[in-house]
Amino acid sequence: MTVSVFDLFSVGIGPSSSHTVGPMRAAGRFVDELRGRDALPEVAAVRVLLYGSLAATGAGHGTQPAILLGLEGYAPESVDPDAMHQRVAVMRETGRVLVGGVAEVPLTREDIEKHPLTVLPRHPNGMRLIATAADGSTLLDETYYSVGGGFVVTESDPVLVTAGGDAKWAFGSAAELLLLTEQHGLSVSGVMLEHELTLRTVDEVQARLLHIRDVMVACQLRGITQEGLLPGGLEVRRRARDWFRRLDAEDPDRSSEFAEDWVNLVALAVNEENAAGGRIVTAPTNGAAGIIPAVLHYAVHYTRAGKESPDDTAVRFLLAAGAIGSLYKERASISGAEVGCQGEVGSAASMAAGGLAEILGGTPAQVENSAEIAMEHSLGLTCDPIGGLVQIPCIERNAISAGKAINAARMALRGDGTHRVSLDQVIATMRATGLDMSDKYKETATGGLATNVPVSLVEC
Repeated sequence: MTVSVFDLFSVGIGPSSSHTVGPMRAAGRFVDELRGRDALPEVAAVRVLLYGSLAATGAGHGTQPAILLGLEGYAPESVDPDAMHQRVAVMRETGRVLVGGVAEVPLTREDIEKHPLTVLPRHPNGMRLIATAADGSTLLDETYYSVGGGFVVTESDPVLVTAGGDAKWAFGSAAELLLLTEQHGLSVSGVMLEHELTLRTVDEVQARLLHIRDVMVACQLRGITQEGLLPGGLEVRRRARDWFRRLDAEDPDRSSEFAEDWVNLVALAVNEENAAGGRIVTAPTNGAAGIIPAVLHYAVHYTRAGKESPDDTAVRFLLAAGAIGSLYKERASISGAEVGCQGEVGSAASMAAGGLAEILGGTPAQVENSAEIAMEHSLGLTCDPIGGLVQIPCIERNAISAGKAINAARMALRGDGTHRVSLDQVIATMRATGLDMSDKYKETATGGLATNVPVSLVEC
């Protein structure tokens, strides 16, 4: 089943799609279910339990306040980051949450129960919400799983929830995708566009993709204006503003000589904004949100197609990247808690490489090859955030992986698309590697850099 590009690229808030955006959406679904049962006025108490990775690094990822905001009806797609922080401060002061805007109940982030050593069978990112009436009776008891990229499922949901679409344009493997391009004489982005057109009009597709592009650009522009320390106990200093000032002075004419520096800056700026809880586009996750905007910046500003038609380039780039991302979402995972960081920055680098290869004039086989190269050299990448925060090594890792994506695309275009290892094989390898990986390297902050670099407190 093909995942819509608008499920892979969605507007939200930082710092984590699986630990912030997903839990907020899960809490929103919980409230919607109560509302559908006409049970909201009866709610007297809400109990929240976090399991596995959500419990282990939840505080550093903003999980608890995200859930409280979701219970009040806020959505990651529309919530204003500044207003969000103000509302969290009020909830902290009063110790109360207005569930669905109707039922005021006593609940603070400290009341949320954490069970980091208990991993529910379906996914490491599990959470349970229980609403009770004044007489103690249960109004609703539901378990949710935040499975990466902001996707949320319940016990009764299928593994992957998508918007559907015409089966004629569906593909579940890279081999099927390439077959569709061959049968219809289309590019990878062309096949993905046909899939989207079964769900919405061409004008809607283009407008929504350009909106996603605009949010990415707005995020990077805000990132280069901010200064100071990122939130949390690591005291990580924002660098994007100083980098921009120096780079702007050194390269006022935007020479191709400095292309790599600008790519690094965009990735850095976006991920600093993500770490600060700003508005972000999951691409396909928040922890990897800087890679695709950085490579898209390269595609628009440093390629012939980008200079001739920046809007068309952005649309085709995101469609091609989305086609590759759909394969990872369906055949493996984009969740760091499930398969390590190879599932986040590895998938994003692969998607970005595929998108850039098409913009550079690559054939569908070369696009597939570029995506394979980027992931092949991301295999085994662990998720070991220091202090449980999406800062070190996450921010710099985005810049490094953006460069890897550009290199992979250029390598693929030097060949004819023929290669020994297929994208399907490398995706299967990534999933198997993730399943074999120790849990301490899967977004739990209990291994790797997270334990070898001493900090006073892990945000959990």
